[in-house]
Amino acid sequence: MGNFLTSSSIGKKFVMSISGCFLLLFLIFHMVMNATAVISPEAYNVICAFLGANWYAVAGTAVLALGVLVHFLYALILTFQNWKARGGVKRYAVTKKEDSVSWSSKNMFVLGCIIVVGLIVHLYNFWYNMMFVELVGQHQNAMGFAPTDGASLIMYHFASIVWVIVYLVWFVAIWFHLTHGMWSMMQTVGWNNKIWLKRLKVIANVLSTLIMLGFAVTVIVYYLKSVGFDFFGLISW
Repeated sequence: MGNFLTSSSIGKKFVMSISGCFLLLFLIFHMVMNATAVISPEAYNVICAFLGANWYAVAGTAVLALGVLVHFLYALILTFQNWKARGGVKRYAVTKKEDSVSWSSKNMFVLGCIIVVGLIVHLYNFWYNMMFVELVGQHQNAMGFAPTDGASLIMYHFASIVWVIVYLVWFVAIWFHLTHGMWSMMQTVGWNNKIWLKRLKVIANVLSTLIMLGFAVTVIVYYLKSVGFDFFGLISW
């Protein structure tokens, strides 16, 4: 079994699929948590305090980091293998353009690199100023907020249009990655007949859009609140 997962191309794709599924579930959880910040900053801070630097949150973060690392490393291995396999194929031997291959599927590695860079930035902006600050025993981060005051940290960053644009670009890259990755994940585990493949692509597009819209709404709402937009009284905080 171990040899299958490390030596076989199908095995590597299986590991990619499982780790990708795990990260997808986390994205959904994170998006729902962010939606709480839109509805009630106080409730969001209660969740931040509940998670904080508690052992279960630290353990969950470590598992999540491992999932990201495994997913990215296997992506590197598969990308290198694909590049090596194409090395013996001359360009003039290609007689038909692959119109059915989506742009995202042909650029998954590039999208993945953008996502990783965005993740590093995001970890610095939020994880470093929240969980890490609490872990090292500090009561305030560099912005002067308590490590459990996530809502103020969101407002601090997304009062800047620069950060808004950076995050929205990051979300678009994740969206492209998800739209291909989701149905590809299901295809790897066996749902690859013609009928289900079409359905899975639709499901992947819809679910990816809903998830990333949830993240984008949080960013946009906090930016608009920072410039004084009152949402016609719909959001009272």
